[in-house]
Amino acid sequence: MSGFEGSFLGANDKISPQAVMECKICWTPYDPADGDDYRQVEAGTAFLDLPHDWSCPNCSAPKEQFMVLEDPGSTMMAEMLEIERVTGLLTADFREIWHSKMRDVPMVNKMLSVEAVGFRMHEGRPLGVLLSPWFMNLVLLPGEDEDWSALSPGAKEIVAFPSGNYEFIHMTRDIVGGYKACSLFSMMGDFQTQMQAVEVAQAVMQELFNADNQAETDRAADIRAAREAALAPKEPQEAEPVLDAAPTRRALITAGMADNVIEES
Repeated sequence: MSGFEGSFLGANDKISPQAVMECKICWTPYDPADGDDYRQVEAGTAFLDLPHDWSCPNCSAPKEQFMVLEDPGSTMMAEMLEIERVTGLLTADFREIWHSKMRDVPMVNKMLSVEAVGFRMHEGRPLGVLLSPWFMNLVLLPGEDEDWSALSPGAKEIVAFPSGNYEFIHMTRDIVGGYKACSLFSMMGDFQTQMQAVEVAQAVMQELFNADNQAETDRAADIRAAREAALAPKEPQEAEPVLDAAPTRRALITAGMADNVIEES
């Protein structure tokens, strides 16, 4: 059998760098936080990064005789793999829309592309920003054991975050299935580059979890005005608009304020 016996049946990619391994011959542990002074392995060296000829410092058993004692990073890795899986489906779905329906629509910004930005687990569900040439939405996807295929498209739901309560609209797609979306931008013409749009999406994810934003005004007009100011060029003669380096408070949090969640034509 390839890999380490007892280590997820040899699936080494399932072991995180934080995995604490244990020799199943003499029960000597290997903790990456400590390393191995006997064989001059520096602290912070993951088990999978040990030299191929490394062996147990107590009984000289080879690496293949070690098994997982504990792995604090395994949950984090599982979450990362799940986020990678679902965002792959999400972007594939909207790239298909882009190529089949939206590419020649006048309202699209052809300088942009479909990209999932800043996705993280929020209460067991993947949450992040989906940007495309024709919209930018905050997207909430179902948890691993949830089935949202029966969502009624167009139904509205209020979701609470540290910065406040936001209105999400239920959506369904063929590939990704059911999900919930909250409009950030329903037109993307103000963005000059993909990087600029990504920076705004990242700022949104940061400010969404900033409780200080809750004390600020929720008036749509004020927030839209701040958003437009953030995208405006600093000087009229500049060739490209420059986005503020550090967006403040709710200046870029427009979730729940846009008139419509734009998905496709």
